[in-house]
Amino acid sequence: MWLIMACLSAVFAGLTAILAKCGIKKTDSDVATALRTGVVLIFSWVMVLVVGSAGTITEIDGKSLLFLILSGLATGASWICYFKALSMGDVNKVAPIDKSSTILTVLLAILLFGETANLMVKLIGTLILAVGIFLMIEKRETVGKSKGNSWFLYAVLSAVFAALTSILAKVGISGVESNLGTAIRTGVVLLMAWVIVFARGKQTQLKTLDKRELGFISLSGLATGASWLCYYYAIQNGVVSVVVPIDKLSIVVTVLFSYLVFKEKLTKKAFCGLCLMVAGTLLMAIWA
Repeated sequence: MWLIMACLSAVFAGLTAILAKCGIKKTDSDVATALRTGVVLIFSWVMVLVVGSAGTITEIDGKSLLFLILSGLATGASWICYFKALSMGDVNKVAPIDKSSTILTVLLAILLFGETANLMVKLIGTLILAVGIFLMIEKRETVGKSKGNSWFLYAVLSAVFAALTSILAKVGISGVESNLGTAIRTGVVLLMAWVIVFARGKQTQLKTLDKRELGFISLSGLATGASWLCYYYAIQNGVVSVVVPIDKLSIVVTVLFSYLVFKEKLTKKAFCGLCLMVAGTLLMAIWA
């Protein structure tokens, strides 16, 4: 079941990036992040009520709560960097760098959680992933986009925080119902997102939101909520060093829709990189 949930997480995560990209053409990325997090929070608590785990919130110990909060802070930082990068560069450029968090996560899972079963397969798969990511990072600038490499820095920071998110969540969600853990983390992300919006004085932009973009932001929030629920169920019940690479297969969904929606074509080099990313992921998912 946790393998199925990891695969579903990848599908919803892939849709998230495309829907979010559609929602931040005019809307500021920080404001969009705060709005979509609100949608995720509502979705998460609805699921908590459906499964009936709300009553167990008083049973969460201090350690689990602390790591859930830290995981939420890392998620918020990752989101802010990721959607800032998306607003500045191509989906096909940003997504592969963001997915490089897989490499750091797998290595940390091996070191911290002792997930050394089939270690050589995991290391080979991680190396293939790294080569694939390198090939997918394009150097050309997008016409009409701001010049410079600021998007690259934000994408890298997004990957680092995303890796920390998975590790912290694995510790925090231990002994906590996965839907409830997701809802608690989302509350932390929401608070962080709105603090940043008000700190930067961007709350006035709420009055001039494009309704069409607001719709895409809301759909992105629903896709994110679905992805999270599947992902943290898989993290709680499965092997982190296998779940995370599967989740990152969302890059395939993202690339497909970025071509269909934004006409962002892959070069031969980038396509080879994508194939290597998929190969490395499948290697770990099947044999690790």
